[in-house]
Order: sequence, then structure tokens, then C-alpha cells
Amino acid sequence: MNLIEAGKIVNTHSVYSEVKVQPWSDTVDFLCDFDVVYINNLAYNIEKARVHKTCVLLKLEGINNINEAEKLRNKCVFVDRDEVELSEGSYFIRDLEGMTVVDRDGETLGKLFEVLSLPANDVYVVRGNEEYMIPAVGEFIREVDLDNKIMYVSPIPGMKTEKGGEPDEN
Repeated sequence: MNLIEAGKIVNTHSVYSEVKVQPWSDTVDFLCDFDVVYINNLAYNIEKARVHKTCVLLKLEGINNINEAEKLRNKCVFVDRDEVELSEGSYFIRDLEGMTVVDRDGETLGKLFEVLSLPANDVYVVRGNEEYMIPAVGEFIREVDLDNKIMYVSPIPGMKTEKGGEPDEN
């Protein structure tokens, strides 16, 4: 099983012993599509899932009182990656980080070091001999080859920053 972090339990909710989860995804309702979540390497069947403002409320099988729900507060929620269906052009950040980034001339710019989630769109931070900040939009991201861990980009002037150098290994 290939588990990925999907959110964090931030509180309990109601007398029904629900847990309130802050999802780590593009959409709030992401966790509503699963039958099982994993917390502390234990599988919990989801009896009920619903969106509540910016969070998801989950009623987990076996969590029958508020005290049991409270014990899960601040725990990360995981899902089985094999059960996740992403739309075309959507990727897990952890799959992108570390990719080799190549420009339209075939020159390696560096490795994708970090993904910044900004209000307008994500921005890919690429570090090599120099640092680039590339908006994650079709105009600049030509192709993402997950199998070979290569991203092909079309940078424009202004994407190169003053920083640079090889990324720290720590």
C-alpha cells in the first residue's frame, strides 16, 4: 500500500464523534470520495463524510464518543494513493519535487526544489546553477514526464531570480 498525506485532524465536531479534517488538496471535498482513511497506520472506514466550510467532517467507524475522537486531534490523515484518480494535468506535489527541469532548447535548468501554493496559481521553484520561479500554467509548463522524472518548460525573462546554486541536501 502506498499511503499519502491527505490532511490533518484539527478538531472534533458534534455529539456524533466526528473529526474535523483540514484537507491538503485543491478541493475541500477531496476526502469525501474515500471509503477508508489511515491514521497512525490504522485503517478507519468512513461512515459519513461531508464538507463543512473549509474542512471535511468524517464519522469514522470505531470512534464512538467524543473522547475517542479527541485522541485523533492533530494526527495526519492518509489515503491509499492507488485509490486516487487525478484529472489530467494534476499531480501530487511529491511527484514533482526533485524532477529534472529542462527548457525548450534542451538545457537543464536544475531540479524542481519546491512548489509554492499561491492564490493565483502554484509556482515551481527550480534550483540549479541559478534559481527560477516558474508559474505552473500551460503557457510555461510544456510537458511533465512522470515516468522519467523530467519537466519540460518554456521560461521567459524575469523567471530567473538572483538566488541560485545547488539545493541543500538537508
